[in-house]
Amino acid sequence: MLIVGVSGRALAASARRGGFAPLVADAFGDADTLAVAESHVHADLMERPLDADKVIAALTALVGARDCEGVVCGSGFEDRADLVARIGERWRLIGNSAETIRRLKEPLTFAAICRVAEVPHPATSIMPPTDRTGWLVKRRGGAGGLHVRPAGDAEADEGVYFQRRVEGEPVSALLLGNGRHVLVLGFSRQWAAPSRRHPYRYGGAVRPATVANDMKEKIIDAVGRIATLVPLKGLNSADFLVDGETYHLLEINPRPGATFDLFESDGTSLFALHVESCAGSWPTVLPKFNDAMAGAIVYAERGISSVPALDWPEWTADRPRAGSSIKPGQPLCSVFARAPSAGSAKELVERRVAKIQEMLGGQPS
Repeated sequence: MLIVGVSGRALAASARRGGFAPLVADAFGDADTLAVAESHVHADLMERPLDADKVIAALTALVGARDCEGVVCGSGFEDRADLVARIGERWRLIGNSAETIRRLKEPLTFAAICRVAEVPHPATSIMPPTDRTGWLVKRRGGAGGLHVRPAGDAEADEGVYFQRRVEGEPVSALLLGNGRHVLVLGFSRQWAAPSRRHPYRYGGAVRPATVANDMKEKIIDAVGRIATLVPLKGLNSADFLVDGETYHLLEINPRPGATFDLFESDGTSLFALHVESCAGSWPTVLPKFNDAMAGAIVYAERGISSVPALDWPEWTADRPRAGSSIKPGQPLCSVFARAPSAGSAKELVERRVAKIQEMLGGQPS
């Protein structure tokens, strides 16, 4: 199975658990990605502009003469539906079509879908508002919060759009679709790890999210109405802001998302569920959770010219290879924590973030 995205480790590890041999093309080639991948090539989907021909050539070389069942696309394709279409011409797409990605990630099209579905969505414009107070500017197809900032004096540009800021707690719903219906597998709550340049940078998430039952029903109803207008396949995530009895749907990510690890359970491969649902099957066994789990990104506080060989704690993932370099602000690794409650899991994962920063933060630049 071919896996391509900015980071392929979580998908590849789940694919192994599901009985697949993952061929991974991603931007990092972290040590634990290489450990689970059948084979790996570098494909920097963070490049702008992206050389699509180069990506296709890398994937072709990776597959070689192997009998590849299909391709699963992770992050990095939010504004590259044309590239998804080209990939789908060569290998069977296991996930959403290029057209679905285009409809969900084009800001005004998605806003129109929400209006038709009667799902609350923040006011959105491609032109800067006259009064920018309370407005954000976002890069089209952005992910991870790095592309979001206060509108300030930002000007209109084909690469950005403007959105009114709304209040609320960030809640994400993990969805599984078969092209006709969607199941909500669970809810998580996200938080930011602000930096000077990136005030909305993704920090981490914890499941389960503390959401009232009536609000869960509203969210489930909302994503169901969206799914009647846009055929969702496989794993997707929907990001909401919940404020008391009201909510706003911010976006739907038409791919396995940042909280993938939190919902991977013993005995169940989310990757296998993704493949099954994309084939039109409705899984009979779904993940079950008896605890809480949190995950967070550790960012480099300063540059590291050469990552030392370390005995990484077992609760880390996305571990950089010894000798690799990391720029200030780039991800160092991911950390995870399980606990009886969401609050205690978040507290533990934050302590582990601090421990990793202590281990690596003092390395010379």
